[in-house]
Amino acid sequence: MTRPLLIENARIVDPASGTDKTGAVLIENGVIADIAHGGPVGVPEGAEVVNAAGHILSPGLIDMRVFTGEPGKEYRETLQSAGDAAAAGGVTSFVMMPDTAPVVDDGALVDFLIRRAKATSKVNVLPAAAITKGLDGQEMTEFGLLKEAGAVCLTDGRNSIQSSALLRTVMSYAANYGMTIVHHVSDKSLTGVGVMNEGLFATVLGLKGIPREAETIPLARDLQLAALTKTKYHAAQISCAGSVELLAAAKKRNASVTAGISINNLSLNENDIGRYRTFYKLSTPLRAEDDRQAVIEGLRNGTIDTIHSDHDPQDTEVKRQPFAEASDGAIGLETLLAAALRLVHSGDVDLLTVLRAMTIRPAEILGLPSGRIAKGAPADLILFDLDYPWQVNERDFRSRSRNTSFEGARLAGKVMRTIVGGVTVHTHVD
Repeated sequence: MTRPLLIENARIVDPASGTDKTGAVLIENGVIADIAHGGPVGVPEGAEVVNAAGHILSPGLIDMRVFTGEPGKEYRETLQSAGDAAAAGGVTSFVMMPDTAPVVDDGALVDFLIRRAKATSKVNVLPAAAITKGLDGQEMTEFGLLKEAGAVCLTDGRNSIQSSALLRTVMSYAANYGMTIVHHVSDKSLTGVGVMNEGLFATVLGLKGIPREAETIPLARDLQLAALTKTKYHAAQISCAGSVELLAAAKKRNASVTAGISINNLSLNENDIGRYRTFYKLSTPLRAEDDRQAVIEGLRNGTIDTIHSDHDPQDTEVKRQPFAEASDGAIGLETLLAAALRLVHSGDVDLLTVLRAMTIRPAEILGLPSGRIAKGAPADLILFDLDYPWQVNERDFRSRSRNTSFEGARLAGKVMRTIVGGVTVHTHVD
């Protein structure tokens, strides 16, 4: 039992219902008890009353792709530090990738992570389980036991299954258990030793390139297998115009196909690498500006369903190296919302569309009750100032790692309050 909380004078933006109105929301016992648009709402005795001052109240963000260090590499990130970073960024739930040591390929480990997260994290941690044992792409895990333990989806994280026969079998079994396959699309033989987008800029820098076909060829295969097996399939993250075209065509025939994109590929392009800036070495790589515009259009027209941070903490030693030798990855939980709001401020995508891709669409894909502002729904909410100006400084991060792709960036949009299960877990202090 928690003290009732009334948030009044808020601009309520709920993509699930298409709502964008001024009103108030009452929270009791961890759920939304009442919503009033314009009219009065009853205030229980002893309730905490928060004046939103016209700021936006929306569902908390659901991040579908977050890597942590725990277990195994806690010096990079723990569930506690990831939770702190998520709360500060307005992320009330995140899907934890199974790329840990040991790999999350056993039901007992899923159960442990759920209990560990409840004890240490401010936000909801949703473990994803490995598709194959050890993420080696050879032998399937026990899907039924993993689902029973609480895994929300199946993925091999950074790894891509190369065998079409194995992937077909995987999808068939996943369909039987009603679980979503979240697959990173990458053809290893085409990616090779590439470290950035293949093109003129890579040639100028003297770096090996990764062709777009390393993404589009396995994606085309996956989409055909998803249709064959009738499984729920989510392309983990796409990055180029060709992938948008393939998805748009597939969605006309198969409503169970969805796709996500990293905020990095929406906000940045290959030119941001500049003179070998390793914090911009990512997987999938940053593509050309034409590709970035294509994925923005894909988000706008609904071909792309979700936006995620691709939060991937790496320590200084593995990033402060020559570009070709540095590890992939950048943190992003604390900058996800503000970076996504760049698209709103620039007029590229409207606010409801951007928030939909980070709230109700992930919830629908994963079968979660959150991601909406409705009576009886979990009170996982954020209050944010759409126009609050701030500059990214790595010293201010809650994350244990500092490998951000937005260091020094000037952003607009700041989370003022984060609420998880009716409890305030973060408030902004100037």
